[in-house]
Amino acid sequence: MSTSLYYNASRATALTAAETAAVERVVTTRQSSFPCPDEESLFLYEEGGSEPDAIVAGSTKMPFDVDHVMPVLEHVLGSVTELRRALPDAQWHVHLDDFDIPWDESEGYFLPS
Repeated sequence: MSTSLYYNASRATALTAAETAAVERVVTTRQSSFPCPDEESLFLYEEGGSEPDAIVAGSTKMPFDVDHVMPVLEHVLGSVTELRRALPDAQWHVHLDDFDIPWDESEGYFLPS
């Protein structure tokens, strides 16, 4: 059984051209620094996925290699933090299967101790 991190942002208005460019910049930049090239990274669904009013949505399957889980999770949470900061007026939901990932204005998304 695999565990996945899910992330989505929703609002009543679609992405602007500037916001789309910002999302693409985050994805490109974060992909180039991904620490585990053989593992799944940040993956955004086309057109925000199937949720109503979704403007950005995606998921990342966590690695089976225990040594890769934390680097992948930290990197993807950092990526989603950057996406949220690029789209601050959206409603965000980030969760690891059934566990909601908390948000902190200064730290971004993080796993509690």
